[in-house]
Amino acid sequence: MSTTSAVILDKKQIVHKIKRIAYQVYEANVSEKEIVIAGIKENGFILAKKIKTEVEKISPIKVTLCELTINKKKPTDPITTSLGVSDYKNKSLLLVDDVLHSGTTLIYGVKHFLEVPLKQFKTAVLVDRNHKKYPVKADYKGISLSTSLNENVVVVFDKGKDCAFLE
Repeated sequence: MSTTSAVILDKKQIVHKIKRIAYQVYEANVSEKEIVIAGIKENGFILAKKIKTEVEKISPIKVTLCELTINKKKPTDPITTSLGVSDYKNKSLLLVDDVLHSGTTLIYGVKHFLEVPLKQFKTAVLVDRNHKKYPVKADYKGISLSTSLNENVVVVFDKGKDCAFLE
């Protein structure tokens, strides 16, 4: 972190936000036996794993993890997933990313999964920046933050030093 960084979520707050999202996911899927949580590669996938752990602690739902790989610089490039289509077809799916900046990554992730029939489709982010250029929203969010366009939100997942900061 640079000297001009401001912590917006510390480790304890992140843990609390993840637990709250897990309860919301369980509530929305209370009648489901299995759900798929797809995390966008890197931080989105780390966050997805943390949500999976919490959902499994509080519910009998089987959670299958999926890693979604999107070229964030060129989101029109082919998107790959760690699961085959049959593994998430007709299931409840949650797409997860760490920060919702402009919405580009999330909207292309949504587009990818819309090519397959799903029982339910929701999105979750830890931080929603409120500067979207696409009509995409997070169904579950840890925190909404109005920032200036030149500010950047960074989420760090680092063994016991998790935090989100504004730079």
